[in-house]
Amino acid sequence: MSTDGNALWRIKTWFPDLDDSTANALKAYHAELLKYNLKLNLISRPTERDADEQHFADCISAVKVVLPKLKDAKEIFDLGSGNGLPGIVLGIFAKSALPSLKVVLVDSDERKCEFLKHLAHTLELTNTQVLNSRIEDIKTPMQYAINRGFASVSKTCLACKAITAVGGQVFHMKGSNWFREVGEMPSQLTAFWAPELVGDYSLPASQAKRAVLGTRKLK
Repeated sequence: MSTDGNALWRIKTWFPDLDDSTANALKAYHAELLKYNLKLNLISRPTERDADEQHFADCISAVKVVLPKLKDAKEIFDLGSGNGLPGIVLGIFAKSALPSLKVVLVDSDERKCEFLKHLAHTLELTNTQVLNSRIEDIKTPMQYAINRGFASVSKTCLACKAITAVGGQVFHMKGSNWFREVGEMPSQLTAFWAPELVGDYSLPASQAKRAVLGTRKLK
């Protein structure tokens, strides 16, 4: 099924347990992402046709891994949100699963922040907040954060070091080589951060391996 040109939409086939409200919100998000992509360069053009798998199925699978870890959380920051992946997907799922959770979408690009605000309004995501800021300038101590394609684990932990509360956790969406990034973490970082594999999964069509890595702030 196509939502825009030759773009595919197979999410309901891959995730038949999705309720209609969630499925419709995801489909509407997909349409807006493709609509604004040419102007804002939100995703790479070669991934538009299979964005349902490469972007949406990836984020849905990751959200299913992360959500159970957030039962007592008040808010989670999506670092370098840009196109809203995975923060908007997280907001869509949390709307029914964890209604008290606030998702803060952080990006330094003002135009992309306007797109995120447009998405939040269009999808009626009152549980999301858009913050136009550099990561290092976040004022609120973070207890939970997530990122996808932002930077390496080491660079992300370095950027988050001063703003993450002790005991706080940053979730990193990674490919199958996540262990290499962990192995490359310098001792100066591992003294402050404890990495662990939170969960892994395969994309439904390509069977590409993906993982959610967690780094917990020790001190």
